Amino acid sequence: MDSDPSLSQFAREVARPDRDIDLTRTALTIARSEYPALDIDLYVAKMAALAEGAMTAHATDPLGRLHRVREYLFEEQGFAGNADDYFDPHNSYLNDVLDRRLGIPITLSLVLIEVGRRVGLQMEGIGLPGHFVTGARVNGEHVLLDPFNGGTILTGETCGDLVARAVGRPIELTVEQFVPVTKRQFLTRMLANLKGIYWRQESWQKVVTVIDRLLVLAPDAGGEWRDRGIAWAGMGELRRTLSDWERYLTDFPNATDHEKVKTQLRRVRQKLAQLN
Repeated sequence: MDSDPSLSQFAREVARPDRDIDLTRTALTIARSEYPALDIDLYVAKMAALAEGAMTAHATDPLGRLHRVREYLFEEQGFAGNADDYFDPHNSYLNDVLDRRLGIPITLSLVLIEVGRRVGLQMEGIGLPGHFVTGARVNGEHVLLDPFNGGTILTGETCGDLVARAVGRPIELTVEQFVPVTKRQFLTRMLANLKGIYWRQESWQKVVTVIDRLLVLAPDAGGEWRDRGIAWAGMGELRRTLSDWERYLTDFPNATDHEKVKTQLRRVRQKLAQLN
């Protein structure tokens, strides 16, 4: 970890109790893996400036403040979902989202949540299947918003429509799926999205970088040890593949793909023996 300062910084940020994790700062440490010279304090200040811009003396009640934040971010500041290039990795880095005003549901939710909290609103992330939305507790009501679509107010029915489009089939949403995510869960989903983008591109070094952070959040996530081994193999780092897959097979003997990975591991050992 010492060879990757941004990973060490990320580990320090998420070592706090969940309630004390600073989502803005921690998301920016994720971005530092891509932008090593990133000035985190500058972008924390940009988030604070957005909150200051959204404040108004006319919106004193929570519902008025929420509508003001929506209007300010999505109409005046132009934050929007990048539907034209959804899988652009820039959509997943908070500094890029703040600079370009473009993002995906989870990063736009992060902006809405963090600006809302700064103006005194009770904001939360809601990880629906295939689509992340934002919740706000206002006057005893749970208001749902879709930051990817201009902060649109959602109903249970429109949430179902969003999810059906995202996953390609109807899904009956349950009460449990509207439970707010923890900050660690929020960060895990951000990283999982980024991992998926780089996996599609076969950008294996970047996949490894993302998985390193996922393993900081959840060292017992067996699939990440397996997948990092695949990424190492894609880079030709067979000894590292061997190490991760051996750990996966040892620590997760009941995994459904145990025999498949075991067979692949045997081939890697044979290849290494031939190289020696």
